[in-house]
Amino acid sequence: MYFRLAEMQDLEEIFTIVKSAVKNMEANGIYQWDELYPTRKDFANDIEKKQLFIGLKNQIIAVIYVINEECDADYRNGAWEYPDDEYCVIHRLCVNPEFQHQGIGKITLEYAEKQMIDRGYQSVRLDAYSNNPFALKLYSKAFYKNVGYAEWRKGRFFLMEKRVI
Repeated sequence: MYFRLAEMQDLEEIFTIVKSAVKNMEANGIYQWDELYPTRKDFANDIEKKQLFIGLKNQIIAVIYVINEECDADYRNGAWEYPDDEYCVIHRLCVNPEFQHQGIGKITLEYAEKQMIDRGYQSVRLDAYSNNPFALKLYSKAFYKNVGYAEWRKGRFFLMEKRVI
């Protein structure tokens, strides 16, 4: 796997992967993403801000994810174990359906956590859709702890945290 910042010329492939992932999730009864979120504009903004990363396998985008310090106001609902840590947030982690069940999510989390350590962060936060057993299993195996929840348009999302130092 080779990871790098996404570039604007990657946008079409990224959005094609996301649309495919949405179809795949829906086929598994997971209604987490739709035409309202995430949008092409969300990913374009992430690219412009230099926050969207891609993981390539055999020169094909196998995974995408965003790292930044932004979080929804409902993150205040979390009983964060490390409230004074310098933290960042993982958003929109999406494994290309062609590469699912190959350990790509695990490899990506490990790489992203190393990125965060290198940038001086002490902990990582994220939210995971409560009806996405695949994401919940990934984060649980990677030792992310459920510290609360937020209720958003699509339902309940668990707020999760992991100390990386």
